[in-house]
This record gives sequence, structure tokens and C-alpha cells, in this order.
Amino acid sequence: MSTPLTESDLQSQLARLGQLRQAIAQAIVGQDEVVEQLLIGLLAGGHCLLEGVPGLGKTLLVRSLGQALKLQFRRVQFTPDLMPSDILGTELLEEDHGTGHRHFRFQPGPVFTNLLLADELNRTPPKTQAALLEAMQERTVSYAGVTHALPAPFFVLATQNPLEQAGTYPLPEAQLDRFLLHIRVDYPSEREEHDILAQTTGSRGNEVPQVMHGEEVLKLQSLVREVHLGEDLLAWITKLVRASRPGEGGLEDVRKYVRWGAGPRAGQSLVLAAKARALLHGRLAATREDIAALAAPVMRHRLLLSFAAEAEQKSADDVIAALLRSVPLPAA
Repeated sequence: MSTPLTESDLQSQLARLGQLRQAIAQAIVGQDEVVEQLLIGLLAGGHCLLEGVPGLGKTLLVRSLGQALKLQFRRVQFTPDLMPSDILGTELLEEDHGTGHRHFRFQPGPVFTNLLLADELNRTPPKTQAALLEAMQERTVSYAGVTHALPAPFFVLATQNPLEQAGTYPLPEAQLDRFLLHIRVDYPSEREEHDILAQTTGSRGNEVPQVMHGEEVLKLQSLVREVHLGEDLLAWITKLVRASRPGEGGLEDVRKYVRWGAGPRAGQSLVLAAKARALLHGRLAATREDIAALAAPVMRHRLLLSFAAEAEQKSADDVIAALLRSVPLPAA
């Protein structure tokens, strides 16, 4: 039975979250919304997909999070020749020189870690991409008929480049659905870019201090589930997700631009993400603002758009914005 969330628990954990944000800021200039969404994914216990053009600090951001957390951190650069065994592990044949007896021993791969950076995940073939599916969803790896549990917490942060599509393998919908959030990383502001140039071209390197260990992360993830979300907001989330599916009598933009809408996992993700954002902002209850702020990161990778959307240059974010405008808000 879970322990009720108290004010002292909240204040203690919020202080740790504040320290975590400050630690990441030692290496990352700006990108406040991206950092917040990354922390929301961590608190909600889900995986995040970061998308942005090269040079925006996606890898540095994830590495900084790994340094700030006292967790095991590993990075895998995904390439066209990467095999599933390169990330999951393999069996080695060993011989006892004393007895001459031979046996197989499972050698764990880099996926056996707390924080896995899957860099440029869309550059590896579907066979290797699929090797992550069980690990992301079940937190286990099956090899030679034996199931191996992954460490807890287990957090996958994948990056992909939206520009260079030659030689890439777009992630299938089933794997995209395993990501709690699809985070867009955009160009920094002029002031932030100036600060980046000043901070990264000098002789002093910015060390990221370690401020939180695994037990604290697990406790925060359990606290998120104690955050209250009212029945009216739960009904709103249900309507938002269902309205994203094309059908008779539905929203015109959805019927015109969406081939397949979001499934129930989108609703689960939006509930957990809204609760995590509320906790991150020091509240014990989620609000309409939490849901509206996270609707796009939760749903944008779960909508399969039509050819009409591509022809008219309509994005998933445009459809989600129309959903937020059209589906009635619960009373304040």
C-alpha cells in the first residue's frame, strides 16, 4: 500500500528537483521547455524521443542529465550496421580450465543500464530498432529462452535528425507509441546563442554535479502517481484522445488530415505527464494548463497524417491545436 503524499515529502522532493535543474543548467544554456519535458518524462517513468537539427545540444542535454543523476549511463550510436546483440548482449562460450567443462554465459549489452542514450535511433535498421521494443515496454530482455530484468529505474532517451532522411529507417508506429513524449528541440534565442558561444569556447569547462541517486528517482516516480487529477480532467483527456480518431461526425481537421488517431496509451501518457508537470511545479493536483501544455508532446508522434496533410503542409501539432480549441474545456 502506498504512503500518502505529505507536504514535507513534496517540499523535500521539489528541492531535489530544483537542484537537478540547476545541475543541468551548468552545461545547457536555455532550452527551458525541453529540459522541463525531459524531467517530466523521467518523473512519469516514460521514455523520450528528442528531435532536432544537428548542433542543438540534444546529446549534450541527455549526457548532462546522466551526469547529474547518480545512475549508470550509457550511450549507443545507432548505425546501419548495428546488430541487436550489440545493444542487448550475447552469449559467450566459456571453459573451466580445471575441469574442462564448457558453458554459455550471457554477457549483458549496453541496454543493461539506468539511463540509455540511443543516439540517432532512426539510422539503424528495423531489426535493431525492434530489439529495443521489449526493453522499453517490459523492462526486460529475453535471450536464448531466458528473461533478464533491466535495472530500475530504466529510462531511454532517443534522438533523431529530421533533416537527413537518406539512409534512415523511420521508426514504426508501434515503437513510436512506446515513447511517452516526443520532444522538439528548436533553435535557441539570440541571447541564448550568445551565451552558448561565450560558455563553450573558453578555457573553463562546466562540470555537472551529481545531485540525485536512483532511489530518489524511484520515490519521485511513485509520488507522481499520488498527484490528484480530477474526474472532469480525466473525462477531458478521454475526449481529446478519442477526438483525434477520424470518423463520422468528428472534427473536420481530423477527418481531413488524420489517417489513424491516438490510442488509449496516449491517454495514459497524458495523465501521467500532467501529474508529473504538476509535481514539478509544486502542486499536488494537475490542472487544465498541465494537460494543454503536454498534449502536443504526448500526441504528435501518435497521429498518422494523411496525404492531404502533407500536401497542405499541416503538421500533427496543427491538428492537436485544433483539438484543444474544439473539444470543450471542463469548467474551471
